[in-house]
Amino acid sequence: MIDPKPLASTAGYGEAADTLVEQYESVSFADVHRDVLHLFPSQPSAILDIGAGSGRDAAALAGQGHVVVAAEPTAELRALGQHIHADRDIEWVDDSLPAMRALRSRGQRFNLILLTAVWMHLDGQQRSLAMESVADMLASEGRVVLSLRHGPVPAGRRMFKVSAHETIELARGHGLSVVHLSEREDPHGRQGVHWSYLGLE
Repeated sequence: MIDPKPLASTAGYGEAADTLVEQYESVSFADVHRDVLHLFPSQPSAILDIGAGSGRDAAALAGQGHVVVAAEPTAELRALGQHIHADRDIEWVDDSLPAMRALRSRGQRFNLILLTAVWMHLDGQQRSLAMESVADMLASEGRVVLSLRHGPVPAGRRMFKVSAHETIELARGHGLSVVHLSEREDPHGRQGVHWSYLGLE
């Protein structure tokens, strides 16, 4: 018997885009990132939101005067995000980890790279390659802020167990050090789900 084709890292997101966008937009940028807001640049900066989803975070950051690139590989989410946040000056790009080919080919560097609920979609090898991509796109004084999801995997989704320790060690291998680590409950109140928040520079 042939094994079924492995799920893609974006599996389940296109089909559920409408529901997911409603879920994402039901919580504020400030609440989701409350533990790491002090790590975000206070002056207008170049920011990359990887896995931007509905554009909630990208829109909030653009509203603060930052130059924001929103990378979202799921076409349905990207289209909805562009529509919902049409009043914000956001550059939407079809790009994804681990390679980030489109953005890395530009040679652009970012003062902040944001990865919200993204890392758990990558397997071990992909996470290693992804950290290299992230480090390559980070400005010399830049920071990475990422959240790690822990808990049961929803049906039809592709997720892997990720730990703060593994992520920190991976980051160190690419010249990044930890400036923040915290844990918190799920903003959506889902049973058994909790998060780790990391700041790297």
